[in-house]
Amino acid sequence: MAEQQEQLILLDFWASMFGMRVRIALAEKGIPYEYREEDLRNKSQLLLDMNPVHKKIPVLIHKGKPICESSIIVQYIDEVWSHKAPLFPSDPLQKARARFWADFIDKKLYQTGRNLYTTKGEEHEASRNEFLECLKLLEGELGDKPYFGGETFGYVDVSLIPFYSWFQAYETFGNFNFEHEYPKLFAWVKRCIQNKESVSKTLPESPKVFAFVQHLRKRFGIED
Repeated sequence: MAEQQEQLILLDFWASMFGMRVRIALAEKGIPYEYREEDLRNKSQLLLDMNPVHKKIPVLIHKGKPICESSIIVQYIDEVWSHKAPLFPSDPLQKARARFWADFIDKKLYQTGRNLYTTKGEEHEASRNEFLECLKLLEGELGDKPYFGGETFGYVDVSLIPFYSWFQAYETFGNFNFEHEYPKLFAWVKRCIQNKESVSKTLPESPKVFAFVQHLRKRFGIED
């Protein structure tokens, strides 16, 4: 155990929903690792060396070798530690579908959600409409299933659930009510938190994230 832990290091930042994905995946698999918190305004030399292309967290270092980008890291974790709590379905078609929705979350939901607290005026309104449409599409994909992949917690769930810790900010600056407007997604969130210790022990408290977002808005000059 100690040897394995020494061989696995996660460079991360507490509020990163992308880092949370990796932490949840590692917790699902029961894999011990060393966590190193990064100061994103003063990045460590290790982070710059391990991710020289993007210089971003999260980075998983396994036996001295870096794996970058959260979706790739989660897939790597699932393949290397495939004996426990598989995150992907075995069917190639369902696996491709899971990758599609994770990609949708990365490319559409993340950026439009970020725009809710970093933009004003017409750009903000357009982003708000697009963000709400993203949630509608995700709720449609979830349907009446317990989890996105069906009966078991999987890759799309891991990809999306960290965003919930940011929802106080999304709701405040997007002016909508998640629970009332997207009841199936809200029920899914509660199911993940109640049934999955990997989720409940990883997600930071929403007010803490909200305070961080307010700090970002001041830094960006969005509010005084």
